[in-house]
Amino acid sequence: MKTFSLSMPVLRRFLLPAGFLFLVTAGVLRPTPAIAESCPELLRHSFADLNTGAPRDLCQYQGKVILVVNTASYCAFTDQYGGLEALYRKYKDRGLVVLGFPSNDFAGQEPGSNRQIAEFCRLTYGVEFPMFAKSHVTGAQRNALYAELARRSGEVPRWNFHKYLIDRDGKRVQSFASSLPPDDPRLLEALSRLLDARKNLKRET
Repeated sequence: MKTFSLSMPVLRRFLLPAGFLFLVTAGVLRPTPAIAESCPELLRHSFADLNTGAPRDLCQYQGKVILVVNTASYCAFTDQYGGLEALYRKYKDRGLVVLGFPSNDFAGQEPGSNRQIAEFCRLTYGVEFPMFAKSHVTGAQRNALYAELARRSGEVPRWNFHKYLIDRDGKRVQSFASSLPPDDPRLLEALSRLLDARKNLKRET
């Protein structure tokens, strides 16, 4: 039987990509120190993109108003995808970004793979807002962003399509129940205030 030995450069060639892939799928990549220094603490997380699996750094959304939503494909509220996409398209030029986090935490209503979820969202609702790989949003295994959102707002998701609204500074977090649709006046009013906040500040200075 022949045996083979690999040199250290060759080992690095194979092991480093594997290690990188592990970090991506685990969702534990962090922004570089230079980026993290100016990025709000709440956004210093990175998660795998739903469509590509590549890491997406939340610090790229600093300065925007962010609506974070835990989603599911087989829920009574699933049609809210349409409202969320409409909201995103209407206000993205004013600084809104919607971030979707698929989760199977509630009644097993998101059982599919990331690929299946991505195809469902694209083909059924034409979703273009950023979405991330399936993860936990409640309980001991919830992802780091949701743990911090719960801490800051004092509320945890009790069902699919719970909504967290984050201001441009990444400090203030408002919480909205799953039953509240994206076009509800209460959500739209809160969103409008946050979108206009920086504009009003510039007028005063």
